[in-house]
Amino acid sequence: MAEAIARHLAYDIIDPSSAGLSPLGHLSEVTEEVLCANGYSLDGLASKPLRLEALENADLVIDLSGGALEQLSDSHTGEPLATDKVEIWDVADPYGATHDTYQQILEELELKVLLLASRLRTDQRAANSASS
Repeated sequence: MAEAIARHLAYDIIDPSSAGLSPLGHLSEVTEEVLCANGYSLDGLASKPLRLEALENADLVIDLSGGALEQLSDSHTGEPLATDKVEIWDVADPYGATHDTYQQILEELELKVLLLASRLRTDQRAANSASS
């Protein structure tokens, strides 16, 4: 859900890519229903495994798994993943929950994405001002 939300609400500042530690291999029916009911596109969304290369190349990693990424390490050095680019969001996994729970989590993710996008836009403006 977070990827679809970021694509829609923060397309100007976030280029999202989502992956999971234990992906289903498909989007759940409830995920699809809730996203569509809230006006989000399913285009390009897929349940896919997390690749360490993607983590290493990302500018920012949002960990929705409750800190499980801290257990991963850089594939080249064996060192723990740099935590300076990992932000942990305390968001429950709705899998198997009710439609209402999925809706609540979608709304929580919307707020978190909007706050992140605002922060990134502010940082970008500051960086642009500093280089001028």
